Amino acid sequence: MTTDEPQRPGLARELIARATESAAHRAKRVRDQLDAVQLGQGRHTDHANTKVLRRILADHDWPGHRLVGPDAARAAWSIALHSDDEPDFQRAATTLLGRAVQAGDALVQHWAHLHDRALITSGRDQEYGTQLLLRADGIELCPLRAPESVDARRATVGLPPIAVALKVVRRRYTAHSSADEAPTVVLAGAARSSGTPGSPPVGLPAATPLRERIVDR
Repeated sequence: MTTDEPQRPGLARELIARATESAAHRAKRVRDQLDAVQLGQGRHTDHANTKVLRRILADHDWPGHRLVGPDAARAAWSIALHSDDEPDFQRAATTLLGRAVQAGDALVQHWAHLHDRALITSGRDQEYGTQLLLRADGIELCPLRAPESVDARRATVGLPPIAVALKVVRRRYTAHSSADEAPTVVLAGAARSSGTPGSPPVGLPAATPLRERIVDR
């Protein structure tokens, strides 16, 4: 990963600003602090963010660490993660992020989260256990393929065992957490750890609408 100044600082600032605004909105949504108008504004913002990221991907491929720096690369990942209404774009973003990982220009953990998200929005079971459902009675994993071997798969992308990750998320998500502490991301951010970029698979099937509410970073 590069520590140099990003090649496109203006683009970096735009991505960070957009992702920060959306994250603050989602924190309020999780706490049921938004009215119907505000919820609609949030959906409009997500659509606008997806449109901007789609243009960036067309011009630059994935905006990785070299182009925009680590913080803005994470912002781009967050925008892609919340593009559930455009599953074709989400799958394309997953592919481009995977290529950036292979080039050492993005985090493999981010790819794992986005890969899982794209699978869930396609109506399929996730691979790494990064996507969670927020229900009235607590947090639970979205459908997971072969749960007995998930920890082995998570290890290949630098993620801790699923039991450890879930404990962290459930401890952070409490009725007494402040808005700033709200898990505006799923298992994703809370379960993040350092790891060496690998060579993730790419390509996902046709998508169907996601029916349940998902909490994610």
